[in-house]
Amino acid sequence: MRTPPALLVIAHGSRDPRHAATVQALVRRAGALRPGLRVETAFLDFNLPSVAGVLDRLAAEGVRDVMALPLLLTRAFHAKADIPAVLRQAPASLRIRQAEVLGPSPLLLATVERRLYEAGLGPGDKSATGVVLASAGSTDPEAIAAIAETARELRRTGWCSVRPAFASASLPRTEEAVRALRAEPGVRRVAVAPYVIAPGRLPDRIAAGAADADVLAGVLGPSPELARLLVERYAEAVRAPERVAVAAG
Repeated sequence: MRTPPALLVIAHGSRDPRHAATVQALVRRAGALRPGLRVETAFLDFNLPSVAGVLDRLAAEGVRDVMALPLLLTRAFHAKADIPAVLRQAPASLRIRQAEVLGPSPLLLATVERRLYEAGLGPGDKSATGVVLASAGSTDPEAIAAIAETARELRRTGWCSVRPAFASASLPRTEEAVRALRAEPGVRRVAVAPYVIAPGRLPDRIAAGAADADVLAGVLGPSPELARLLVERYAEAVRAPERVAVAAG
């Protein structure tokens, strides 16, 4: 039986030590769902191990097939340019494929709701609660559209209103979306749901912008739903290698 590709989860990285710790916890949880699968973590910037370092080590250890999974919620610049560029510099002995980004997915919506409930809300609060879905932000139109669509999908689960917001690059900011929700009919409380995977500078900016909200949820983090999503994206990419080939060397 052919050995399945090693799973290489590629995160952005941050100077904030909470970021790497959260990513590692999430990847460990995902790995536990696939016993026997080799799972590695690498970072594009700020943290070690680097993507190049992990790929060099895998090649030296005789690994031949790698599935690179971007730990990203939307297809923005990192997924379209940064990650393919670094993968193309990998040792020629590696056959590398790139899986799709995590979003959109019902499992991400489930994680957002999990964090809102952990912050004190319940299903009975949905009809009177407006939610700010606060992402890191991007200048990529595809990524911005994906966040807007995710907000619409979250609204369809029963929340009174859902507005997207961005910590950088795009508008509105979190605090602006909070104010807008306050003015909407039927909204009796406002919650901010960070649509980011791990803590860091931009999630802290989201939290600061939530000062006038009633509820601030936690980041997505190592939730069971997110761990399951990593495994699902890996499996989907293994089944459809012709769509995700990345040339190395």
